[in-house]
Amino acid sequence: MPPASTTSPATAFAVACLGIMVFSAMDAVMKHLSIALGAYNALLWRTVVGVALIAPFYLAQARRLPDRKTLILHLARSLTAAASVLLFFWGLVRTPLAQGIALSFIAPLIALGLAALFLKEKVGRRAVGGSLAAFAGVLVILAFQTGPARTHASFEGAVSILVAAVLYAVNLVIARRQSLAAGPIEVAFYFNLIAAGFFGCAAPWLAHMPAREHWPMILLASVVGTSAIILLAWAYARAETQQLVAVEYTAFIWAALLGWWVFGERVSPATGAGAALIVAGCLWASRQRQTRTAEPEAFA
Repeated sequence: MPPASTTSPATAFAVACLGIMVFSAMDAVMKHLSIALGAYNALLWRTVVGVALIAPFYLAQARRLPDRKTLILHLARSLTAAASVLLFFWGLVRTPLAQGIALSFIAPLIALGLAALFLKEKVGRRAVGGSLAAFAGVLVILAFQTGPARTHASFEGAVSILVAAVLYAVNLVIARRQSLAAGPIEVAFYFNLIAAGFFGCAAPWLAHMPAREHWPMILLASVVGTSAIILLAWAYARAETQQLVAVEYTAFIWAALLGWWVFGERVSPATGAGAALIVAGCLWASRQRQTRTAEPEAFA
């Protein structure tokens, strides 16, 4: 892996944006599968297929097993991410999409504080201001939402998504340390392997074999999800957490575009205004000067 110094922060930021866009496409696929199969089975079979897809690439490049510290990072990041996505998709099935995505956006703000605490990153005013501007964009969009999305939200689904957001914030911080210790292919392989093992613990009681018509969507979700993990691992190896967390807010933009393109949903002026704030906040945060960070002590 080339050192972070050979890649500009702007390039890392652009790759992270692409990774979030790919993740947003996966969210749409996974919500469909979660409704059809249940969140547990959708995630179980997605990660099982993911192991089969990424294993040949990992084994072809692996020269040795990761050391103990790196394995601990893989385990910690994969378990927090697996628990987070399970809670997120369980809640998303029970919560209106706009509300669910908005609730999940507390994660980047939590990650900024965790990055300062555990990664010893100096969180600058640009990073904080950019994240707050992006969050304001989300609020503008939600303020003009009407109909069932505002009046029939499930309390249990909302709580599940909030807990998922906290776990995802922890995952974002671990991702920075993990991406400095391992390449993107290795990160993707161990996430799928450990997550599949985590979900597999309940397989005797909860798992069932999906019908034939669901397998193309499971394969698509696995390919898209693994690709997003690789893109984000590459980006987090080359930029600080505080420079990339605001990218998470662009998921709302991709959701609006996918809704218009796939489902013919109209993009309202409020959505456009909110999207402009999100983009402005992300660009402002991305211009934060890189600072030399101390070696994180977490998981040492």
